[in-house]
Amino acid sequence: MGDSTNDKAKGSMEHAKGKAKEAAGKVTDNDDLEREGRKDQVKGDTRKAVGHVKDAGEKIKEGVHDMADED
Repeated sequence: MGDSTNDKAKGSMEHAKGKAKEAAGKVTDNDDLEREGRKDQVKGDTRKAVGHVKDAGEKIKEGVHDMADED
């Protein structure tokens, strides 16, 4: 699995874990757990975004190489 794919997968898992914590916090009226869940979701979303940025960087790099090969 590529580095960017790994980041996106881990980010999705972190987000899902956060959703579960947030829901558990709501059900049990535990504000700390609910807050921790929201924090985990943000961390997961950030990690997924890093994966997308790595993908974009790789595509730019490939495009530059392709342009250089044409010359």
